[in-house]
Amino acid sequence: MRAMDELNQLASLGLVLPSPAYIAGAILFGIIGYVAFRRGRKTSTASLTWTGVALMLYPYAVSQTWLLWAVGAGLCGWLYVKWN
Repeated sequence: MRAMDELNQLASLGLVLPSPAYIAGAILFGIIGYVAFRRGRKTSTASLTWTGVALMLYPYAVSQTWLLWAVGAGLCGWLYVKWN
């Protein structure tokens, strides 16, 4: 019961836990970003390297789940075009 009171207090301050869809997206795009970063460093391709960095870091700046997935899909599309 005490844990629920603490969660309600945090919610009243505007702090809420992310949804499972948000957490899954952040992990997925982080892994894809890491792979792109490693490939970009290995092949000396700046666009892959910086797109990988963006994929790994942007979830920290986005708080809405739909926006996380939209930006991630856009960056992955850009990554697909630049991969080869």
